Amino acid sequence: MKIARSCSALLFALVASVSLLPGVASAQTKIKMVLNWKYEGAQAWFFYAQDKGYFKAEGLDVQIDQGEGSAASIPKVASGAYNAGFGDINALIDLAAKQPAVAPVGVYMIYNVTPFVVAVKSGSPIKTLKDLEGKNIGGPANDAALKLFPLVAKAAKVDASKVSITNMAANLREPMLMRDQVDGAFGYALTVEFAAKAIGMNPDKDLRFINYADYGIDSYSNAVFFSQSFIKENPKAVQGFLRALNRAITEVVANPDAGMDSVMKREPLLKRDIEKEKLIATFKTQMSHPEIAKIGFGDVDEERLKRNIAAVVELGNLSRPPAPVEVFNRSFLPPRAERATAF
Repeated sequence: MKIARSCSALLFALVASVSLLPGVASAQTKIKMVLNWKYEGAQAWFFYAQDKGYFKAEGLDVQIDQGEGSAASIPKVASGAYNAGFGDINALIDLAAKQPAVAPVGVYMIYNVTPFVVAVKSGSPIKTLKDLEGKNIGGPANDAALKLFPLVAKAAKVDASKVSITNMAANLREPMLMRDQVDGAFGYALTVEFAAKAIGMNPDKDLRFINYADYGIDSYSNAVFFSQSFIKENPKAVQGFLRALNRAITEVVANPDAGMDSVMKREPLLKRDIEKEKLIATFKTQMSHPEIAKIGFGDVDEERLKRNIAAVVELGNLSRPPAPVEVFNRSFLPPRAERATAF
């Protein structure tokens, strides 16, 4: 009996000591995460990290739910419905300016290249943003490109009041454009391109993109963020989540098929070849800003972030510009040597 009690005490002490190891989250810390959109190829690293046990190895029990738009995930985390999310940093900046006490905080930047466009049919007379005046342009209500349109319109000297806006469900954007029910559509370039492919269009021949970046809009896009309360109460869990995700991103970039295996487990009705192509295009175009050679993937350039904040504040006529640290906290990032310099 004494021997049994001694073994039990030894086992308890061993478990307790492991749970206190530096860098390891408490056993099975639960994280509810909401994505930017429905399950798709460009989210492969989240599912891969889950399937490979990388989250579990960090003591995390991660639930990953589908989203309803890059801007929509921010209020879901702010409300407490989720601990973490993946979505548009510009919408996060807006909320941080208006409600600093509840706004989530970015911790890992993924889409570091400006992806926002207006898509038009290749034969459209619309060549520049100025040509949008008098036209009807469509986009989902939560689309980040639509929300940023007043800012790029000002830069392009476009009278935004002369542009009619039609809201639609995201899955109707490309069909409505194809049927000329709208003259153009707001969106992420890759999202529009691959959604068009999924309905039988040839985006290289059928579409043309007017890029916000050509008008001086150099904003960040989608980042991983956590609620302030979760960060305060579970800093090791945030750190562990980013270690697992960072490892998964590196491995999926090296082996996209492995990432796609995880995607298809969640949504077997997806067209694997199209989603794989979208995944590869995502890390080649939306995750390839030259700054990562200096700061490493996952981080942000402080001066660029300040310009991004200033632009959003101007766009929304906001009275309070949030400080960069309210928008992005780099202290949870893996060491610089572990974060890619290029993909």
